[in-house]
Amino acid sequence: MLSATFVVAVAGLIYELIAATVSSYLLGDSVRQFSFVIGVFLASMGAGAWASRFVGDAVAGFVRAQVGLGLFGGTAAAVAFFAYSTTGAVAVPLYGALVMVGALSGMEIPLLARILGEIGAGRFRFENVLSVDYLGALLASLAFPVLIVPHLSLVAAGAAFGLLNLLVALGTLVLFRDRLGWADRGAWAGAMVAVAALLVLSGPVQGALDARLYEDEIVLAERSAHQRITVTRFRDRTRLFLDGAVQFDTADERRYHEFLVHPAMAAAPRRARVLILGGGDGMAAREVLRWGPDSVTLVDLDPDVTALFRGRDDLAALNDEALRDPRVEVVHADAFAWVQEPGDAFDVAILDLPDPRTLSLSRLYSAEFYRLLRRRMGAGGVIATQAGSPVFAPDAFWIVERTVGKAFDPAAYHAYVPSFGMWGFVLGLPEGMRLRQARYPEGLEVLTPEAFAAARVFDAATGPRGGPVNRLSSHPLVAAYEAGWDAWFR
Repeated sequence: MLSATFVVAVAGLIYELIAATVSSYLLGDSVRQFSFVIGVFLASMGAGAWASRFVGDAVAGFVRAQVGLGLFGGTAAAVAFFAYSTTGAVAVPLYGALVMVGALSGMEIPLLARILGEIGAGRFRFENVLSVDYLGALLASLAFPVLIVPHLSLVAAGAAFGLLNLLVALGTLVLFRDRLGWADRGAWAGAMVAVAALLVLSGPVQGALDARLYEDEIVLAERSAHQRITVTRFRDRTRLFLDGAVQFDTADERRYHEFLVHPAMAAAPRRARVLILGGGDGMAAREVLRWGPDSVTLVDLDPDVTALFRGRDDLAALNDEALRDPRVEVVHADAFAWVQEPGDAFDVAILDLPDPRTLSLSRLYSAEFYRLLRRRMGAGGVIATQAGSPVFAPDAFWIVERTVGKAFDPAAYHAYVPSFGMWGFVLGLPEGMRLRQARYPEGLEVLTPEAFAAARVFDAATGPRGGPVNRLSSHPLVAAYEAGWDAWFR
């Protein structure tokens, strides 16, 4: 029974982590969603522990709790993805399943304690049960990011641990077979068939759910240690999604990357050593290489993304095989930690980073980060960062501009990218340096000197505004980003 305590503790925490991951994946803002999930789960556990006093037969109650956990916990991720792909709503089914799983998990320890007392475990001590329970939780918290997420889809992980609960139920059915009837055995068998089938078919099920989430044919879908990577294709158009958010569409990605890269390269006095933070798809590197730099250092967190766009011929062709160029060095590291390391100075830095929708991403748009980056730049070093939409989230855009201004002289501009809408960028120049534009390389599809001059003009609704600076101690950028996008799309 103590072994059962360990197993159910592992499964219970895994369900909680799966729910938090699904919630942050589909609803955004990982800090908020993890906080909500933990709070709801613990409150539900408390309610379940309190309700366990009304369970007359502890053995039957424990078996039924395990069957319920196997069924609700094992299928929660699949149900949430299905609801999102069909109705666009996920909060009710996800948090409904979380309440059920939390309540049933809360019943486990009180019922186990009663069973141990009933069978005459003379040396039974309740603290032993809690110790084993906490040890199981520790194992689950370590295994989830290191072993489970990199190797199993969330649907498969839920089903696998659902089977663990059902195996605990089976052991209890065998040990106490004289006290349990055919109804409990039948319920267990039905749940076992359903959850086992979901595990066996988790690949096709996940593929079918992904197909409903994305409009185009899915040519690749995998989960790395950091994010879910999906590549879709429609005719000659290819799109990359990370955690469900579109990163580029080949129909218009040159609009984005030309405006991100070339104004900074044209403004810099020197372009021999270039740094790219993010940009694991190699598109920014492709544009940088047009200027003939001596070296390009690309720092991206996820080795799976860079491996795809360097190793697969069809995807490498999209960046003109930039990541295969001997001048390009790819480093896999957290950008915030990497810029703190000593090293040679750079002439230009291109920040092709994800939107600041979480605190971990907001660090990369903080005053502290830009000051660290300034120390890695040469005397005439210029940076450029994508800064979100001045239309959909204008407060957030101008927070980025003001924050860049804590380490550089900022220069904001924008361009229309159909996949994203009106999109904004900020140049960071050395103090006192005049913004100039050298001759752009031949063959650009969108950017011209006239287009850049127009991009520097903002209308009354999107123009400069006052507000705070984004700092590690406060992070107003995340709230402004969420408020802006929610006003338009939620």
